[in-house]
Amino acid sequence: MIIIIDIILILVIIGMFVYPRWNLRRNAKVIDEPEFTRLIATSQLIDIREANQFRVNHILGARNLPSGQIDQSLNAISKHKPVLMYETSRPVAAAKVAKKLKKAGVPEIYLLKGGLNAWTGKTKSGN
Repeated sequence: MIIIIDIILILVIIGMFVYPRWNLRRNAKVIDEPEFTRLIATSQLIDIREANQFRVNHILGARNLPSGQIDQSLNAISKHKPVLMYETSRPVAAAKVAKKLKKAGVPEIYLLKGGLNAWTGKTKSGN
């Protein structure tokens, strides 16, 4: 009986790490900086970090739509242009945001691999 509980516990722990990554890749395409840069001119660029992080530093031209407020921000996102989004480094909230955007009818969703920490392009600081 203890072995079965241990196996279930291990599967739950593995699922906690695998499911968000699988869910993210199902709803968004993770792309590197050169491709992200190429798409900026024809896409909507959103920073899904909290407002205080956005004010400190963000990619030039990005709008701040914090992940915790994405439900209230869905009307501000066009369903006719791709969405480029980023976080700081690890995609913590991106899976949830991508799923909501996909459900709202946004056909193309991209996430910057490595987030803002990996970005070497222009940024705006101290908003």
